[in-house]
Amino acid sequence: MKDLYFERVCELADYIVESTDPKMKWMWGEALLGYALDELDKFNNENKYTEFLLKYCDYWGEKDPAVDQSDTLAPGLITYAMQKRTGNTEYKRLTNKVLDYIQNGPRIVGDCLNHLGNSGKAKLYPQSVWVDSVMMFSVFTSLYGKENNNQELIDFAARQPKQYASMLQDNNGLWYHAYWSKKKKPYPGKGIYWGRGNGWVIAGFPMILDNIGDHEEKEEIIKILNETSEALLKCMRDDYTFSTLLTEPKTYRELSATALIAAGWMHGVRMGYLPNKFLEPAKKAFIACVEAIKNENEGIYFNEISGPTIPLQVFPKLGYKLVPLGKNWSYGVAAIIFAAIEYAKINE
Repeated sequence: MKDLYFERVCELADYIVESTDPKMKWMWGEALLGYALDELDKFNNENKYTEFLLKYCDYWGEKDPAVDQSDTLAPGLITYAMQKRTGNTEYKRLTNKVLDYIQNGPRIVGDCLNHLGNSGKAKLYPQSVWVDSVMMFSVFTSLYGKENNNQELIDFAARQPKQYASMLQDNNGLWYHAYWSKKKKPYPGKGIYWGRGNGWVIAGFPMILDNIGDHEEKEEIIKILNETSEALLKCMRDDYTFSTLLTEPKTYRELSATALIAAGWMHGVRMGYLPNKFLEPAKKAFIACVEAIKNENEGIYFNEISGPTIPLQVFPKLGYKLVPLGKNWSYGVAAIIFAAIEYAKINE
């Protein structure tokens, strides 16, 4: 018998697929949602969401999307998953566009990609590395490298965590949102630690570790994961959630960050990357997120997810505080699905 908290998240996933047009954006949030749905299908040994994801791939196969920044690399998680399920050459072509950009996109520090890449947005924002990219392309790269015996891609994925930490991790273990390459400093600084950004680290690192095996970078990644986790534990609110600005508990609680951290902690403990001390806080964080899922107007909604967030060039702290909360944002649903899968695995 499956746990009621897990089943509640499955109900949410079912509702999302029933109520969402599969012609979703070719963008990071939708990509993570699709990847999470496929992972949930695999865990449940089902194909419940495959038709929805195939329609997404078919739509973009006809549209031929631009792959020009980290956020438009993430849909490779869906096209690759469906490519493996079907052998469809059009899906492979889309996946190859992502691989080509990863291998040839603009580097700005080491072999880290400029987050905004060659997109139009890049003309309006300083060249920079963002913590988001840990999840947006490093996870895909590690997975593809592992499954296709591509050591070059495995090495690339394995190098990213340490490089990102050198630019974005503060001495206290927490992470800043971005690193501006010309100024050679994190931005925004001054102790502004964005919750979801730290969540990308905690959820993404165990996924990368699973794929790189006994790589020479493994122990360093585990070390960084533990340092960040220790710092985050000190930031946990009394209700086992996290604030949108981690060291400012008076800012609103933010449940996509909470779900990502819960997922990463459970994953880390399960695989031995983290000590058991993180298991109970992770479970309590996950349960707090599930309790925020509500039935409203004949729908099912995961609440208290902050909208898309960028490190603004002016008044950055205010920018984080004023990002409105919403419900059923794609990446928030993905986060709680990741957490639900880990919760079920660790309770097996």
